[in-house]
Amino acid sequence: MVRQCIDYEDTHEILTEWNKWDNLVQEGYGTLVDQNFEKMIPLWWKTWEIFQKIVKTAEYKIGISGLMESQDYEYPIDAWLQDMEMELGNAGEHEKRVEFCRRILEMLDWSFDDGSNFKSAIGEELYAEGKAEQGRTWFEDWFAKQTADVFGFFNAMTGDSFSNMSIFALSITPYITSSIIIQLLTIAIPKLEELQKDGEEGRKKIQEYTRYTTVALALLESSAMAIGFGRQGLLHDFNAWNVIIAVITMTTGSALLMWIGEQITSKGVGNGISIVLLFNILSSIPDDIKSLYYRFIFGQSIPVMAGAAILIALVIVMMVVFVVVLNNAERRIPVQYSKKMVGRKMVGGQASNIPLKINTAGVMPVIFASSIMSFPVVISQFFPVDYNTIGGKILTMLNSGSWCRPSQPIYSIGLVIYIVLLFVFAYFYTSITFNPLEVANNMKKQGGFIPGIRPGKPTSDYLNHILNYIVFIGAVGLTVVAVVPILASGLLDVGQISFSGTSLIIIVGVVLETIKAIESQMLVRYYKGFLND
Repeated sequence: MVRQCIDYEDTHEILTEWNKWDNLVQEGYGTLVDQNFEKMIPLWWKTWEIFQKIVKTAEYKIGISGLMESQDYEYPIDAWLQDMEMELGNAGEHEKRVEFCRRILEMLDWSFDDGSNFKSAIGEELYAEGKAEQGRTWFEDWFAKQTADVFGFFNAMTGDSFSNMSIFALSITPYITSSIIIQLLTIAIPKLEELQKDGEEGRKKIQEYTRYTTVALALLESSAMAIGFGRQGLLHDFNAWNVIIAVITMTTGSALLMWIGEQITSKGVGNGISIVLLFNILSSIPDDIKSLYYRFIFGQSIPVMAGAAILIALVIVMMVVFVVVLNNAERRIPVQYSKKMVGRKMVGGQASNIPLKINTAGVMPVIFASSIMSFPVVISQFFPVDYNTIGGKILTMLNSGSWCRPSQPIYSIGLVIYIVLLFVFAYFYTSITFNPLEVANNMKKQGGFIPGIRPGKPTSDYLNHILNYIVFIGAVGLTVVAVVPILASGLLDVGQISFSGTSLIIIVGVVLETIKAIESQMLVRYYKGFLND
């Protein structure tokens, strides 16, 4: 019950106040049947004053989920709070509604609830009063503060298009997800595996399947967003027509970005999808720098400002250098090709190597692990959840926004699960992209061998052994890059920034790949010019 949840000693005075509260709530609901706002509003405002007085005696803030446990009275307390917010709006008591919502957000603990109804009510009233700019700023700040939760990664991948709810709100993420799904299905479905080995024609067919899957995922995600946000009061008019428009708009935006990415790939330089994703992330860097400035530098003394600026710049540079080293690091295994007679000439005998990248799987383990951890949490956002139950606590544990919080260390178990998933997917994705047995057989056919290692299965076993500890080192480096921003977010209360963690790996990886692609194009032009001369 509320008294038990708030944890204070019940006294005769307190019990009397609760009985007053209960009687006034029931009387207010009685007048609500006839829509008698003139009588109902004063009654409930007295009720509200009593509630504030009682809660003020608590030693800590109770959450809305704690109030949901209170069934001592005919009308649940959490339901009454929601109804009061709504009826204040229906009665035209705009100032009281804003005051009530702001006070509720201040006095209750919202660590595990977003308070979306009360927050959206404040934004609505600002627009209703003609304060459109203040209303827009209110909603922008609200979304900006959500960067540490489950939607932070998604928002970073969209270049803040998600928080702004633009035409490109889904960005290129449905295409990335569909590519991952198709890659996994090629292992499970023999027909897709055959297509993958069929060369250019097979590749085109798989690309076609990826496009269809992208559109299907975009429709599913946009529908969930439109309906979910509409139920939370975030759509101006929540009806079927507006939901359909939102779904079509977001799906079309995602399909357009997919087409642009494919055009860049076919007619430009490098991977078009990666370049689109890169610009999404880079576009939000100015806002991230501004948020860091206001969080650590603004309002401080000059020595503190200088020290904070230098420290932030040093951390960013160190992270960039570390990611560059991690992406470029490789283990080169020497390969010797035996000499043989071809006609009257002796050919072969040259030495080469097999470059094994330390970070073989790239950023894919992070994307896989983040997707699996966030999926149940994202789904739960669109349904009422009691976070005091075991299921609710598990959802909280899976939410990255609750990790590394000194006040709630138990939820950091989710971070341990996340790290384990990073290692699992690092080995899994490496096993998909690199087949030691196939490499060993190709070397044997071409007369190549690793010095000191017999061709065939011994070579395959040797490559597998080397690969195991290389992947481990790469997974450790990947974990460091992914976990440092999470630690900063939890311990320093800093939201997710675009040039850290996963985003930083993507930025560095895409830039390096694009540079290599440009260099190869320039080399081809050089040779063409040389031959034409």
